[in-house]
Amino acid sequence: MSSRTVHSFREIMQSLLSSPNFDRVLSKMTVLSATPGKVVCEMKVEEEHTNRAGTLHGGLTATLVDVVSTAALLYTERGMPGVSVDMNITYMSAAKLGEEILITAQILKQGRNLAFANVDVTNKGTGKLLAQGRHTKYLGH
Repeated sequence: MSSRTVHSFREIMQSLLSSPNFDRVLSKMTVLSATPGKVVCEMKVEEEHTNRAGTLHGGLTATLVDVVSTAALLYTERGMPGVSVDMNITYMSAAKLGEEILITAQILKQGRNLAFANVDVTNKGTGKLLAQGRHTKYLGH
């Protein structure tokens, strides 16, 4: 990974996390590690992230799957962000207000036109799997 790629990745992530647009919901997320094709982030579930039941909102979980898998794709040699073709999330357990979560995205395969990613959302304290997402992106040319 070139230092230019690492620098670009940091700039993109900083821009994303400080966005005034919809991505501002991620302003509390922190990147813990980034290696080619794998990004790990953490976030404490705060009131602004919850649904009426006081747990992590499913829509925010979907946004985390989208954004962190895209970040993992950006941190590859090709560094092509692409557009979403398909995304699916399986919700297995709820994250409660005040809990810390880990979002781990890994690129499974990156072809000429498509990239496939897997994202695990886990409870940082217990390691319990909360949600798992799959994300397919069209890379374009």
